[in-house]
Amino acid sequence: MAAANSSVTVSAPLHVSSSTGQSPLASLAAPLPAAHPAGLSSLSSLAASRGSSRLPVPARSAPHQPRSSRCRTAVRVMASQSERRALISVSDKTGLDTLAKGLLDLGFTLVSTGGTARAIEEAGLPVTKVEQITNFPEMLDGRVKTLHPAVHGGILARRAVPSHMDALATHGIGPIDVVAVNLYPFVATVTAAGGTSFENGVENIDIGGPSMIRAAAKNHENVWVVVDPADYSPLLAALRGEKEGAEGEADMRRRLAWKAFQHTASYDAAVAEWLWPHAHTETDAFTPPPALSVPLALASVLRYGENPHQRAAFYTDESLGERGKGGIGTAVQHHGKEMSYNNYLDADAAWQCVWEMPTPACVIVKHTNPCGAATVMLPASAPADEQEASLLEAYRAAVRADPVSAFGGIVAFNTPVTAALARELREFRSPTDGETRMFYEIVVAPEYTEEGLAVLKGKSKALRILEAKPSSKGRRSLRQVGGGWLLQDSDDIDASELTLTVVTKKQPTDQDLENARFAWRVVKHVKSNAITIAKDGRLLGMGSGQPNRVKSGQIALEKAGEEAKGAAVASDAFFPFAWGDAVEAACQAGVAVIIQPGGSVRDQDAIDCCNKYGVAMVFTNVRHFRH
Repeated sequence: MAAANSSVTVSAPLHVSSSTGQSPLASLAAPLPAAHPAGLSSLSSLAASRGSSRLPVPARSAPHQPRSSRCRTAVRVMASQSERRALISVSDKTGLDTLAKGLLDLGFTLVSTGGTARAIEEAGLPVTKVEQITNFPEMLDGRVKTLHPAVHGGILARRAVPSHMDALATHGIGPIDVVAVNLYPFVATVTAAGGTSFENGVENIDIGGPSMIRAAAKNHENVWVVVDPADYSPLLAALRGEKEGAEGEADMRRRLAWKAFQHTASYDAAVAEWLWPHAHTETDAFTPPPALSVPLALASVLRYGENPHQRAAFYTDESLGERGKGGIGTAVQHHGKEMSYNNYLDADAAWQCVWEMPTPACVIVKHTNPCGAATVMLPASAPADEQEASLLEAYRAAVRADPVSAFGGIVAFNTPVTAALARELREFRSPTDGETRMFYEIVVAPEYTEEGLAVLKGKSKALRILEAKPSSKGRRSLRQVGGGWLLQDSDDIDASELTLTVVTKKQPTDQDLENARFAWRVVKHVKSNAITIAKDGRLLGMGSGQPNRVKSGQIALEKAGEEAKGAAVASDAFFPFAWGDAVEAACQAGVAVIIQPGGSVRDQDAIDCCNKYGVAMVFTNVRHFRH
C-alpha cells in the first residue's frame, strides 16, 4: 500500500495450487518407458537443430544384476559431467513455458517429474523424466520419486572437490545445475472452503520438494535454485551472462538460496501450525505449542519507524490462523501517501474499535486512543435516507467529542462511504472555530461507492484511503518484550455478551443500560487506566493512559463538561477507592450510571457512594486492561 514512487520490496511465500489441480509429484499416468523412452526422439531432433551433442545415453544393463519385473522396463539415462541439466518440479506452473524454453535455448537438458513433465511435453518441448535418470519408478502413490542418489548426488556434489566428482563418475551420476521447485499447495488445501480431512492434509505435505530445494540451496555456489516464478527471468538473464543492476552472480546465488530456505521454513511453519491441534489431547481450546514459528512476508519498507531515526518495515502474517480474517494488514489503499509505522498502529486501533459497534458507526483515533465515537441510533428498518442522515450526524458527533484531538486523526466507519458521507468528510469544519476544514491522516471503511471514492480523493492528495475487511474474532495476540514474546487470545468479549449485575439501590433504566454498553464498547479500546463517558450513542469524554484512575476520570469529566449529567461512565478495571476519588467525582458530576468490572476489596465503598448520590452501578465481572 505504499506510494508508487516509494522503495518497496515484496517477498511472499508461494502457496499457489497448480492450474491442473495436480501436485508436481503426482503419480505418472503412463507406464515406465521401455528401451526408447518417450521424449528421446524429440530430444534428438532438438539437439540436431541446436548443433548439440548432449544426448542422453541409455545405461548398459549389468549382465547378472537382479531386477524386479517392474524395473526391467526402465532405462536409465546417463549424463556426462559436461552436460548441463535443470530439474524442474513445480506445483505453481506460472511461467513454466518461459523457463523451460529459456533453459533449452541455453543448452540445458530438462529433467522433470509427473505433472510438470506432462506440462512441458504438452508445450512441445523435450523432457527427460526423473525415473529415466534414477532407473527406478515412482512408488507409494507418488510419495517416492526424487529421493534418490541419482538426483541428490547430482545436486549436492561440489564441483571443485575432486572426490565429489569422482564419486559421480563412479556411479554414473550427472551434475544438476539448476533446480526449479515449488511445493504442494498445502496451505490452499487445508484452508479451502469446507475444510479437508486430516488424511488429505497429510498427503499434501511435500517431502521430495523441500529436500531438493534445501539441497540446491546448500550447494548454491554450484547450483541455481529458484522457488518463485518471479525469479525465472532474472535467472535466465544470469545464465546468459546478462547483469541486471548491481547484483553480482555470487550475491544473486546467495539471495536465491536464502529465498529457498525461507520458502521451506514458511511451508514447515504452516504444516506445524496445522498439525498442532491434532497432536495434543487437552480439552482446553487454548493449549500453546511448546515451540512456535510465525511466517511473515515483507509487504513494504517504511520511510521510518515510530520516530525518524528508527528504520522500519511492514510484514503481513502468513499464519494459517490469520488467513481470511481481515484487518488493516490486508487492507487495500486506494489513495494517498504511503503508510507509515504510526499510521498502521492508529488505523488498526480505529478499525478494531469501530467494529465493536453493532450499528453503523464512526470512530476517530489519535495515537491509538479513540477520541471520538458515535453510532446510528435508528433501527435497521428505518428508511435509507434517514439512515444516511443519521450516519452523517454520527460523524459530526464523533468530531465534537474532541475536535482538537480529532484533527490529524484516523477516521473509521463500519459501513460503506457514500458520496454524501465523503462530501461531509471533505467539507466539515472544525467545531472549535467553524472555519477550518477537518484534516485527517487516514479514512478506513469496508467499502466505498464509486462516487464516494472520487469525492474523497478530492479532499487531499495525501489522504490515505483504505478499504479493509472486518477483523474476525478468534485471533491470537503476540507482543514482543525484551528477549521474548507474549501470547494471548484476542479480547473478543462483546458488550452484548455481558451479564450485567446491578449492585445499587438505584435501578438503571433501559436507556441507562444502552449508554453503559456503548461506553463499555469504547473503554475496551482506550489505553489503561481508561475512563469513558457516553450518552445517546456518542462519546462525550475520555481519559486514557494515566498511572492512576483518578486522573483519567478527571480528564474524561473535563471533556464531557455539562453533558456528563445523565450520562454513563465506564471504567476498564475496578475502582480501588470511591470516597474523594473517581467514583464520587462522577456522582457529583451528575452521571446516571457507572459500569465497571467490580472485584475490588473496596467494592462496597463504591456501592455506598453511588447509593448516597442516587447513581446506579452495574458490574460486568470482565476487565478490559489495554497496555
